[in-house]
Order: sequence, then C-alpha cells, then structure tokens
Amino acid sequence: MSEQVRQRLSRDDWTAAALRALAAGGLNAVAIEPLAAALGATKGSGYWHFGNRDDLVVATLDRWEQEHTAEVIAQVQRSSAPEVRLRELFHLVMTHAGPNSVELALLASMADPRVAAALERVTQRRLDYLAELFGQCGLPPDDARRRALLAYTSYLGHAQLARTAPGSVPVGDEREAYLQSVLTALLDPT
Repeated sequence: MSEQVRQRLSRDDWTAAALRALAAGGLNAVAIEPLAAALGATKGSGYWHFGNRDDLVVATLDRWEQEHTAEVIAQVQRSSAPEVRLRELFHLVMTHAGPNSVELALLASMADPRVAAALERVTQRRLDYLAELFGQCGLPPDDARRRALLAYTSYLGHAQLARTAPGSVPVGDEREAYLQSVLTALLDPT
C-alpha cells in the first residue's frame, strides 16, 4: 500500500495539500502526519518526498511564492495596456482574498524566520511590480511607489475584512463597482 501511495502522490501533491492546510490552519497545520491523513497516505510517503517538516514548510513557501506571485504576474503581463493589467491584477487578487487567505495565515506566523524571509521577498516583488505598473500608467516614480503601497495595503485589508467580516465584502456586481472605485482612486492624478 505505501508503495502505491508513494507512486501516486508526488511532491507537488504534498505541497498543494500543505498550502491548503496553511491557508485553513496556519503554519502549524503544515506537518507530514496530518497531511498524510488528509491525503489518505502514510507518513512514509511524506518522508519519501521531504526529509523532515522543515523541508515541507520550505517547499510549501516556495510553492506559495510561485503560485501567488510569479504566476499571477505572468498571467497579468499577457494584457497589453498597464491600466488593463492593473484591473486584471486587482480582479484576480481581490476575488481570491477570502477567509482562507494564505497571506493572512503567513502574517500570523511572522515570528518564523522562514515565513518572514518568504513574506519579505514576496512583498517586495509585489510592491515593485505594482510600482512598475503605476509608472507605466504615467505616474512619477515616487508617486508610483506610494500608490503601489496603497494598493498592496488595500489588498491586505480586503483579505483581513474577508476573514473577519465576510458579509461586508462586496460580491457580484457590487464587487466590480468596488474594484472600479479602488482603481479610480489609485489612478487619480491628483
């Protein structure tokens, strides 16, 4: 049985499950034994792919960074105009900023040096990308950086609100109007 599970479950399967566990239960939920139970696997299957929990945590953080930053940026970059890229970026991240936000789970675990390092890298990359987009929209560098910071803190605030008071987060057509208001405010030249 463990041989079949090991062949069936890849390292990718384990990090996907770990990322879901992280979002739902925080960093403490990223451990081989509970993940094995959730995956219907043995602990041995987990240790086949990861030498220890630390390896699993690092691989999960790497996956989060790749999926939630690098892949999002790559997807948004397919659009032509910077305003369109900003709109698509906001739509993507605000739509997925729900009660099980990985970012919020990670922010709650900032004392862990692995988490702190990953959050610092990701935050800087996101801020740089946002500042680049605002600059491409014609804003001077200092203003583009300030707007990037405002946009990013809006995202984090939206994620926190979605977790603590989900009924106050707009949905459907109201979400589209809300996103338009946010973008209008961020792009206003005054």
